[in-house]
Amino acid sequence: MRLERLTMNKIKIFLSSDDLLERGLSKEDIWKDSIKWHQLFHDMVEEACEEFDVDIQGSVAVEIFSQQAQGMILILTMEEVADGEEVLFDGFIEMQVSVEEYDSTIYVFETFEDCIQLSKRLHTMGINGGSLISRDNKYYLIFSLVELLDLELTTSILSEYGNPCLTSEHVLSEYGNTIIDKKAVETILQFFK
Repeated sequence: MRLERLTMNKIKIFLSSDDLLERGLSKEDIWKDSIKWHQLFHDMVEEACEEFDVDIQGSVAVEIFSQQAQGMILILTMEEVADGEEVLFDGFIEMQVSVEEYDSTIYVFETFEDCIQLSKRLHTMGINGGSLISRDNKYYLIFSLVELLDLELTTSILSEYGNPCLTSEHVLSEYGNTIIDKKAVETILQFFK
């Protein structure tokens, strides 16, 4: 589980599929509003409070972004409090949950060489698509889920060369530089065999 403070009252939590499995949860438990999910949510909020020295009282809006085999991202937005008002975590949180599911998977790579080596592996599996974007001296490969034949196998290979990306495809296309719009694997291999 990774935590990131976005603003004074907003925290991002990334849970990998392994994090969910370790806690005995599946994504279906979240949709079913299970007791396990409530316990996990309570534990995550407590950990976020400790990590960022925040006390919570009142309502918390929760946005959940499912990333298929990669896991999920939760954005917690705490009710804003007037200056000088003390905020306490009282053990009860009113949740407003909205869920959004991604239809693509995104991985980030430190070097272009990682993209070349990955492309060689993916090509042998019959995967030649994807888009390549650069941003902040990193490379991002975006695949629609339709392009990936065996999602679990492909994501395990992607993880050997890079890391799941927490940045959305929309942010990358807006603030990054598109290097290859379509057929990234095929195009990389055409120039860098």
